[in-house]
Amino acid sequence: MTTATPATGAGAADPPGGPTDDSAVKRERFGWYSYDWAMSVFNTSVTTVFLGPYLTAIARDAAGPDERLSFLGLSIAAGSWFSYVLSASVILQVLVLPLTGAVADRTGRKREMLTGFAILGALATTAMFFVGDGRWLLGAVLFVVANIAFGAATVVYYSWLPDLAGPDDRDAVSSKGWAFGYVGGALLLAVHLGLVVAAEDLGLTTGEAVRICLATAGLWWGAFTLFSVSRLRNRPVAASVARSGSSFRQLASTFRDMRAFPLTLWFLGAYLLFNDGVQTVISLSATYATEELDLSQDVLTGAILMVQVVAIFGALGLGRMAGRYGAKRVILGALVAWIGVLFAAFFLQTGAVAQFYALAAVIGLVQGGTQALSRSLFSQLIPAGKEAEYYGFYEISDRGTSWLGPLAFGLTYQLTGSYRLAIVSLVVFFVAGFIALAALPLRRAVVAAGNTPPERL
Repeated sequence: MTTATPATGAGAADPPGGPTDDSAVKRERFGWYSYDWAMSVFNTSVTTVFLGPYLTAIARDAAGPDERLSFLGLSIAAGSWFSYVLSASVILQVLVLPLTGAVADRTGRKREMLTGFAILGALATTAMFFVGDGRWLLGAVLFVVANIAFGAATVVYYSWLPDLAGPDDRDAVSSKGWAFGYVGGALLLAVHLGLVVAAEDLGLTTGEAVRICLATAGLWWGAFTLFSVSRLRNRPVAASVARSGSSFRQLASTFRDMRAFPLTLWFLGAYLLFNDGVQTVISLSATYATEELDLSQDVLTGAILMVQVVAIFGALGLGRMAGRYGAKRVILGALVAWIGVLFAAFFLQTGAVAQFYALAAVIGLVQGGTQALSRSLFSQLIPAGKEAEYYGFYEISDRGTSWLGPLAFGLTYQLTGSYRLAIVSLVVFFVAGFIALAALPLRRAVVAAGNTPPERL
């Protein structure tokens, strides 16, 4: 890792008296990396693997003979409960995240905000241990609180990147943080899967084992957050931002000011397109594997773990490539690989476990690098003092539009009756995102945001 160079624009240099020596920079970066380690277990063990099936089973047990729940006067299919809960949490994030960024930028109290949101989310996740015996509504409330807190903490966490690395170092720093996250997520997920498999031998029901998995994910998130924030520090707030009045006024001002940075908005549009494809492939690959390829849950479990492990090396490897060829070129190359993945998925043979694992390995290689480099590239396009606010909009692009890909997948299947055509229909998101990013004059966009471009873009 190279020594941090003084950043200009987004990511000002350390103030007088601040820690500018190499050891202090390394200490703070390690604290930043470790938060990715802390929070990733929520994505892997809670959202991706355990909570959806478990909460659906709880809802079905509590439903009547018609398998429907009564909620706010509505009759809801128990099998749809978790998807509705997930959608509600995303809608609330769209409302909360930009305001979170405005408060973080105006007050400069990022350590306190990261601690507060992360601990709130960790406590809500730990409390999922008590979700059982028909407590489907409790599970929903806890997940909504945890997911909103997760998104808000992520906005604050991302906004530190320009403070920790100069323009030429951010790709490597972001990629290393993402790799830390994959290591943490993979380690705890392996323990959790082992616990669920061995539940009967340990005298536990599967439900009890899952509740322990959910609770320990919350404890992991909270404990490592405390370690992380002990190494991070706040920065002075720019005078122009501090004088901006209330956070609501600052947010309104940012909405107006964003029009002055059309190239930054251009990047967000490109990211919206290709990241929606990425998220849809991740979320619907299990459906494709079980419904079209007739693969078992054991195969899917092994593939999930393998993706986590391979993604560690993918994030680090693509980060190194970005240092040589530039982040934009590497992301474009990764998008070509994603397009190849979708066409390969179309031709996978039913029941072909080895082919499925090979494709999962390719996904692991490009998944972490695509996301890590997008995060660092966006940091170059943020006006100084607006890091948290702009990352709030970045997270909305990440989460708030994640229904577009599933909608395209679902409509294609409904019209054709083919999961193979449904999966390949997602190519449009990667192609459109590729074209939009390739056409973006990136160096001009960085300069327009008031920042110094890195040597390689």
